[in-house]
Order: sequence, then structure tokens, then C-alpha cells
Amino acid sequence: MTPFDRAHAAMEAAPENDAARLALYDRLADAELFVLLESEPEGDDITPQLFATEEGDYVLAFDLEERLTRFTDGPAPYAALPGRVIAQYLVGEGVGLGVNLDVAPSAMLLPPEAMEWLTDTLTHTPTEAMGTPVAFHAPALPPAVLAALLPAFDAKFSHMAGLASHALLGGVSYQDGRRGHVLAFLGAAPKSEPALAKAVAEALVFSGLEAGEIDVTFLTPEDPAAAVLLDKALVLALPEPIEERAQILTPAAPGMDPTKPPILR
Repeated sequence: MTPFDRAHAAMEAAPENDAARLALYDRLADAELFVLLESEPEGDDITPQLFATEEGDYVLAFDLEERLTRFTDGPAPYAALPGRVIAQYLVGEGVGLGVNLDVAPSAMLLPPEAMEWLTDTLTHTPTEAMGTPVAFHAPALPPAVLAALLPAFDAKFSHMAGLASHALLGGVSYQDGRRGHVLAFLGAAPKSEPALAKAVAEALVFSGLEAGEIDVTFLTPEDPAAAVLLDKALVLALPEPIEERAQILTPAAPGMDPTKPPILR
């Protein structure tokens, strides 16, 4: 089973559970999906096939290349794109997204409104703020909150190999009297801070926690605060980089370069 399969099964098992539905959208946004095309890509210019249904037109995508091939009964042109990119470029087109149709139990149709909601949710960025910590503590989050947050963090971090060595979840007290929680990334790679902060913000949104808030900061291994947090905080490891995989995926498929989004026709 793929991560999308598992998220879909969890949602089907608890259809009234908002957190399960949000987790499915989170997996969709982060998944690499194989979009069925009318013809081979020409550079970054791609033309997805449109499938007409009684409910409107849909682009089809699959979370495994083998599933696309099974659907088409043989090789077919495709583009490998993150789910969030597909959603972004379907917004305003009146076109929905069909995922894994006829080839997996996780088959589903997402209407155009779902693409708009997902794109709008993903555009929110963290707010920068200044604060002077005076003490760090062990995290004091209720078990139910941790049960929602930790899988959300784990899912996000699985796509961020090599961007930091660890994330330290702890309590924090500030000079102005405010208390809260902080997620400190240890040894963050250069220029990775915005991506890591946004990943935390998305994890909070898709965890289903209402009014959830966690401060994010970045520490070096030599920082005195890092030693304190390593002693008191919950330590979350990020995956180590896999150099061979990075080489295999270069050059990227159309649309995978964030500076050159695909042109959908």
C-alpha cells in the first residue's frame, strides 16, 4: 500500500473524521503523481488528457507509474508532478482530478472545488515574529494533540531528507511572559529555513488541530539552546539524504522544477 492508499483507507473507515480527511489531502499534496497526457511532453509544455463524466471533466493521475500503465493497458505518455502543482494548475479551469481510477481501492474523484480549497490552503505562509526565550521545558502537549501532530510531522519530514538532522519539540517561556511550544530544527541546510517552516505550518493545518500554534526556530549544534532542548525536548529525526536517488531523479520530469512550472493546455 502507498501512503495515499493508507490515508484513503483511514478516511473511508472514519468518514466523519475531519482529521482523516485532512490527512488524505496532505498525502495528495505531497505525493508525486503520474498524470496521463495526450502526447509526449514538449519541454515544460504538457497536455493532460481530459475525461468527461456526468459530473464534469477530470484529469487522471496515479500515485504509481505501474498503476497508470495498468489503467492504459500499456505504455502511455505522462508527466510526474507533485499533487500540489497539479491542484494549482487546475484552479480556475473547472476541471477536477481523478486519482487511481479503476486500479486501486483508493480510487476517487476530486471536484474542481477541492482543487481550489487545497491550493488556497497551501498558499498560507508562516508569520515571522521576534521573541527572546528565557527557558525551555519538556513539551506539555496533551496525548491526543501529540497523536495528531507526530504523524503529521513524520509525513512532512519524509519528503525533506537532508534539510536538517533533527527537529526538537519542546516547551518554551519568553521574556515577555508568553509560554508555548517550539520546534527547533538542528543543523538546517543553507536556505532551507522557509521550506522547513512552511512544512511545519502545513502539518499543523492538516493535523486537524484547531487554533494550533508552534513556534519554529533554527539552531546550530553548538548553540547552548540546542543542548538544553536535546535534554528536555522530544527529538524527531529527519531522513538522511540519499545521494544515489538524487542522481537518478536528475534531470527532473516536467513540472518538478519549482522555477519552471508546467504549462497546462
